[in-house]
Amino acid sequence: MSQGVKTVGLISGGRQFPVLVARGIKDAGHRLVVAGFTGHTNPEVYPLADVYRELKLGQVNKLIDFFKQNQVEEAMMAGAINKPGVMDIRHLDARAVKLIFALKGKGDDAILRAFTTLLESEGIQVLPPQTYAPGLMSPPGVLTRRAPDEREWADLRAGAAMARELGRLDIGQCVVLREGIVAAVEALEGTDAAIRRGCELGGAGCVVVKVVKPGQEERVDLPSVGLDTVRRMAEGKATCLGVEAGKSLFFDLESTVAFADKAGIAIVGLEDIGLEDIGLEDLGRHEPGCARLVIAP
Repeated sequence: MSQGVKTVGLISGGRQFPVLVARGIKDAGHRLVVAGFTGHTNPEVYPLADVYRELKLGQVNKLIDFFKQNQVEEAMMAGAINKPGVMDIRHLDARAVKLIFALKGKGDDAILRAFTTLLESEGIQVLPPQTYAPGLMSPPGVLTRRAPDEREWADLRAGAAMARELGRLDIGQCVVLREGIVAAVEALEGTDAAIRRGCELGGAGCVVVKVVKPGQEERVDLPSVGLDTVRRMAEGKATCLGVEAGKSLFFDLESTVAFADKAGIAIVGLEDIGLEDIGLEDLGRHEPGCARLVIAP
């Protein structure tokens, strides 16, 4: 990586993450080039850019040309994108069509991995956005005043195993369940909608679990939770959230935990979940007094 001032490209979606990354890039003294998307990008990011361009989703050639014209050395992706919009073939240019329809699987990770490979083939190094926004990774252990009860711990174990298997198929990262019964799995609709649907079906007391997909391209797509997540849970009377510690982004941690405490929701940063090689019939056990999920041999 070159020293001194660099030109950094930010592919920006919605919500607060791209704004935090953009501020970090500018605070580091670098030149910021932002590629945004009509109807998706948080407009607060544009005033932070030295130069920006708003594109339509799927205009891959225009994005790459824009970055190369501005001599972008490093690039990163941050922020939420409406997933159905990505697959709307009406907006895809020829390069995007070729990229997407050459894939066997068309889940988030497959598409993002292919796009990352394409950027790097054009000489643009792809970095994780938290490079310029440190301190956002989920901490381990019980984060709220209330720890999960025995039933919630059991659902956390089951949900972590199920979410891992869901991620292995590149479908989603989140499962909503109660008493071991799955009420919703995240797919194209995203986490908030999955929580809303799961709570409607599962009723009060649902547990929400979100983990990293096995083999996930962690530079461009990490699980994330925050105040909006817990608000959706409170609306649906969910009682517990488990998110993989050290590998997930946690926004507004302090205010989210404070809100959860008032709502009676337990939040846990899951450690050492070690679910890659176990079946769903072997969901393990939690050792009392320990914040980790310990998987039985």
